[in-house]
Amino acid sequence: MGDETTHGAADPIALDEPDPRRWRILAVTLVVGFMTLLDVTVVNVAVPSIREGLDTSAGTVQWVVSGYALAFGLVLVAGGHLGDAYGRRRLMTIGLIAFVASSAAVGLAPNAELVVAARLAQGAAAGLLTPQNAGLIQELFTGAERGRAFGYFGLTVSVASGLGPVLGGAIIALSGDLGWRLIFLVNVPIGLVALVAIRRLVPVARGDGERERVDVVGAVILGLTVLCLLYPLIALESGSRLPLLLVIAVPPLALGFVRWERSVRARGRSPMLDIGMLAELPTYGSGVLIGTLYFAGFTGVFLASSVWLQEARDLSALHSGLLLTPFAIGAAITSTPAGRLVSRAGRLVTIGALVVLMTGFAAMAWVTPGQDSEALWWTYAPLLLFAGLGGGGVVAPNQTLTLQDVPPSVGGAAGGALQTGQRIGSALGTAALMTVYGIAAANHGADVGLRAALLTSVAVLSLALAVAVVSHLRIARAAAND
Repeated sequence: MGDETTHGAADPIALDEPDPRRWRILAVTLVVGFMTLLDVTVVNVAVPSIREGLDTSAGTVQWVVSGYALAFGLVLVAGGHLGDAYGRRRLMTIGLIAFVASSAAVGLAPNAELVVAARLAQGAAAGLLTPQNAGLIQELFTGAERGRAFGYFGLTVSVASGLGPVLGGAIIALSGDLGWRLIFLVNVPIGLVALVAIRRLVPVARGDGERERVDVVGAVILGLTVLCLLYPLIALESGSRLPLLLVIAVPPLALGFVRWERSVRARGRSPMLDIGMLAELPTYGSGVLIGTLYFAGFTGVFLASSVWLQEARDLSALHSGLLLTPFAIGAAITSTPAGRLVSRAGRLVTIGALVVLMTGFAAMAWVTPGQDSEALWWTYAPLLLFAGLGGGGVVAPNQTLTLQDVPPSVGGAAGGALQTGQRIGSALGTAALMTVYGIAAANHGADVGLRAALLTSVAVLSLALAVAVVSHLRIARAAAND
């Protein structure tokens, strides 16, 4: 790719001075991030409508949901690396054009096969876009401001996850003849407006397009590793167990990726993900693990709860989505303050937030089963709000601490790896919690299934808490020795 012509609002900025437009740039990129993350969950409530509208099987429709997540997870690290190498603005432009086009293709597709294909393309485009958020925050903000910026990013993640079912149900209810298709078509005007803002505001980095060639071999090996881990989990949701054999290939592929990346670095070239450098950073490895376990612990709660509300309490998709909204409200309250606090309190913010979240889920497991649909507004919803207050304090502080020592030149790839862990955690957690729910519900009833799923979530989150405590103690010990 050649150099972009720079002029006007997109001129390169002096890297030693804060860009005066940085908060406006952040706002635009968070709108794009919200749109891509929303498409992970917004389609869940549309599954019955899509199946009926396309007259297809449940397994095929499942790929409308899961194909997006699979392609999303496959592209994240490569997308971040490309942003590091060729500039955020270029990758955001390419990614957003692809996202808008694929969204239109999903909404207009005449059959299920084309819908699935377009969803895969849409997920890949989202994978190009999402890591640019973390990369831009690394480049544009420092110190306490960076914590605030990641606070807004955490708010975006939490609200997108929580509001997805509500917005999906509302759009379907109000869209008339368009039905489920409007969920995807609405991305087109929003994306086009965001594209204009990106071209006007996001700066072109110095040396844009002049860095070394992309580590294609590393990208392929990493892609195969993620594919062999994510695809079996997604296939399992559709009842297919044979793809689980692919998991056997994950350890040798992961080892091969590490060795290849080290050899690339030893030859003086830029690796896809600088394993050696990242391993030397005290907060990076623990932060990736905390993020993976957190998403594994909390994501599946929403799907299990949605199934329980609709099947055991006979609520509509919109009503169920509204009952799930308090989590997003709680997260919205705490995400930004937690992002500001992390620069002073460090990992203690994550620890406290996880304790609140686990307490909320444990209380839900104790109180909610057995309640009728009317009582849920006074039991389930308040406890989910309380859990959301904790959830809002996990994402932003963990993102800040994980990437605080990462050089901006590799911030996209490092952020992409962090978010890949979150996607893998989401897939693992959703599969595990739905399996627990299904087995317990089949043998002891749906109420017991919900309780079992919630307690499984608490168990997984306790692992994230343990890693956070160990990380905090290690950092405190190192500071004391200094």
